[in-house]
Amino acid sequence: MKPYQCWVSDTKFSFIKWKNRPPLKRLSVVRTAVRDHMADWGLKDVPRLRNDRTTYIVGLFGTGRWYINELVTRNLGDRAAFFRDKIRFQPGPTSMIYSGHATIRHVSRAQTLPAVTNRILETVRSGFADWIFVLRHPLDSLLTNWIWWRSYIRDRKMIAGISEIYQNSNDLNVDLEHNFLEFKAFAEGDPDFFAADKGLPFLSFTEFVEETELHLKSATLALRLEDFATDPLAEFSKIIQVMSADVNLRRLQVAPPMTKPYRFLTVKEQVPRFRDFIDALNPETKRRIGTIGYW
Repeated sequence: MKPYQCWVSDTKFSFIKWKNRPPLKRLSVVRTAVRDHMADWGLKDVPRLRNDRTTYIVGLFGTGRWYINELVTRNLGDRAAFFRDKIRFQPGPTSMIYSGHATIRHVSRAQTLPAVTNRILETVRSGFADWIFVLRHPLDSLLTNWIWWRSYIRDRKMIAGISEIYQNSNDLNVDLEHNFLEFKAFAEGDPDFFAADKGLPFLSFTEFVEETELHLKSATLALRLEDFATDPLAEFSKIIQVMSADVNLRRLQVAPPMTKPYRFLTVKEQVPRFRDFIDALNPETKRRIGTIGYW
């Protein structure tokens, strides 16, 4: 940290700005920072308004969770002040809204570990919290995740979507055809894919689909990203209902996600080896994809 800087509730303030704030404003900022840290540490004085339950907005990597986060922070009124883009275990009900990636059975990099996830799910089963699970077609997530991780490993670039890398679908198809063995290694969870970036393994496609099925069995509410593309207001209203949030839906204008749904279908038509990969999936994975509502 540079001299004369402090960090308060994830916001950086210069010492001069801090000094020029009115005393009551300084006190308010300090209280907010303390409240945030208490929420992170799981202490008892975590804020709880009315009869709120702790809310967890969770998706596996590459499922569109950021889009849901943006809807919540823009449209949830006062409750949005308690939003944190992280996962924290709270043993009882609070007004906090946590968001992140998490797995239930398989250990995976960039996702909350199963030991923590299952502690949280106990509070969901006890009625202290709600588990809102965001999903999309697993094959769309697979393509997105392959592109995301290869961009990060090669260039240390964290992209928001496929469109940052490819100007059109044909460019994606050509790249996939030329680098199909790399894609297949990623889909199979081959550790060599991450050889240049040591750490925990990432989910294979089979594990990813299994995790999706497990999440659906535990979720208070499941939201398909594709349904937001069709009727975003109707889908967002489900979040409001679960959270019992005081929001006037008639005043909201909820935009659909920019992500193209079912992109994998176009890729399947244009890249024969990708089509063969789908056809060769094991029967249990195919069954699970059908169980979670796709195909």
